[in-house]
Amino acid sequence: MQLLCSERILQLPRSGIRRMFDLAAKHPDAIHLCMGEPDFATPSFIIEAAFQAAKEGKTHYTPNAGFLSLRRAVAEKYKKEQGAYYDPEGEVLITVGAMEALVLTLMSILNSGDEVIIPDPYWPNYQAQVLLAEGKPVFVPLYEEGGWILTADRVLSHLTPRCRAIIINSPHNPTGSVYGSNELQEIVRVCKENDILIISDEAYEKIIYDGEYHSICSLPEMKSRTIVINTFSKTYAMTGWRVGYVLGPEPLIREMTKLQENVAACASSISQEAALTALKRGEEAVMDMLTKYRRRRATLLQEIEKTRSFSCCPPRGTFYAFVNVRRLGDKSEDIALRLLKEAKVVTVPGSAFGSGGEGYLRFSFATSEDNIREAFDRIRSIL
Repeated sequence: MQLLCSERILQLPRSGIRRMFDLAAKHPDAIHLCMGEPDFATPSFIIEAAFQAAKEGKTHYTPNAGFLSLRRAVAEKYKKEQGAYYDPEGEVLITVGAMEALVLTLMSILNSGDEVIIPDPYWPNYQAQVLLAEGKPVFVPLYEEGGWILTADRVLSHLTPRCRAIIINSPHNPTGSVYGSNELQEIVRVCKENDILIISDEAYEKIIYDGEYHSICSLPEMKSRTIVINTFSKTYAMTGWRVGYVLGPEPLIREMTKLQENVAACASSISQEAALTALKRGEEAVMDMLTKYRRRRATLLQEIEKTRSFSCCPPRGTFYAFVNVRRLGDKSEDIALRLLKEAKVVTVPGSAFGSGGEGYLRFSFATSEDNIREAFDRIRSIL
């Protein structure tokens, strides 16, 4: 019988994050420091707006690019916060989460064999989606000693004429690093000199603990070279609503909108109404969640400091800590499995984020302070 699956699908790697999540299902008493989503419920006023939209009959298809009202609100946000003006009618596309935004981007810019530079460690879906678009992922190492920041010299050492784009994720999953304007300038120089696009994944832009957030699109001459990808999932605790967006040059967004028609038609009308309310009224709720994340981060860092063989470069953003466990002498996957089986604590092995993550575990502190303390009590009891 002919093989049912395409070679393209068979080459996609399975997420190590989801693997740990699935294994944890066998341990109902485990504490989860694993999944990358807020533990908060979506703010009630956002839910109420969605209910009201449904009652008013806003349950039909929307334009492929999304409601113009939401596109205008997204454009206004970037104008206000980053000083970057985007035309809501031609340079903004509403998508089914940031995941689809990335798929549409890569499918639209890559020809077969084109290369995309991915800083390593990396969110696993970058690799999978580049492969899905028949591109070639090129991994450039990041180092804890350098604050987990991509540098120009390392990019240049991996650059070939086939390079089409560089993915920048700031704040960074899994390490929590955040690029400052000076660090972004290094990447800008490489892009301009080599005519390379930037894909800027800004999913965690509001979850930042030190300083202000800088988008690379705000730097001189970079708006036309940058494709911004963002989502409502992390900022507003809206992971299940599946609504995100992409900003970029009008000719590219036009083609991506055509692709959107053939992939998902449009994002959910109800989710778009909820997202519009989030942008208009969500600032106070975001600050409240950030305050809680800040306390949890402090608690996690205290617990790491009390744990022999653990160390950590404090995360400047996200709700993750990338914990160095090299002193234990085992592979990160073996350590994560031991913590799950013996301590009933779910983490993610650093190897799930590429070879640069070996020797580390990712801890999510999108959970209560009590859970964090109890998890580390369990961990220390077996170590």
